Amino acid sequence: MTVSMLEQAPVAPWYKHRWPWLLMLGPAVAVVVGSYFGYLAYSQQDALVVGDYYKKGKAINQDLRRDHRAAELGLSAQLSYDAARGVLVGQLTRTTAQTQPEKLFVHLAHATLPEKDINLVVQPDAKGAFELNLPMLEQSRWVVLVEGEQRDWRLAGSWSWPKQRAVSLQADLAKPVDD
Repeated sequence: MTVSMLEQAPVAPWYKHRWPWLLMLGPAVAVVVGSYFGYLAYSQQDALVVGDYYKKGKAINQDLRRDHRAAELGLSAQLSYDAARGVLVGQLTRTTAQTQPEKLFVHLAHATLPEKDINLVVQPDAKGAFELNLPMLEQSRWVVLVEGEQRDWRLAGSWSWPKQRAVSLQADLAKPVDD
């Protein structure tokens, strides 16, 4: 009796059952997603790699001298961004009694995408304050660099905007630089 029941039951081909398709779905999705990530890896350039490490290493000492020059001058800077007005507001202060520089160079470097870097030339007033229009500042981590007109000093720091509403840059005399 059992043999006759098996002979009578029609057997559908494998592709008409849902279980083989469900079992193949996982590997198929993995292949599609892996192909997409492979495309992204090969089509996007990596902007984080520096080409000449030795040259960059030699430039670090030059930058440290500029940091110490800023500390000798007693310089500090504060920057904030008012998104409602689209304005970057800054203040350069000195503890020494010298005149304010004619121009300041402000460089906002995007943490990962060099094409989004912003270079500004600023003319501060007699008290060192400045304000300039700036299109919408992207929400990101920025490396901030403020330099004098002769580029003999610099103030540097990082700024995570809008997490930090303002950034304060101050020179540090912690380590002497060998000449």
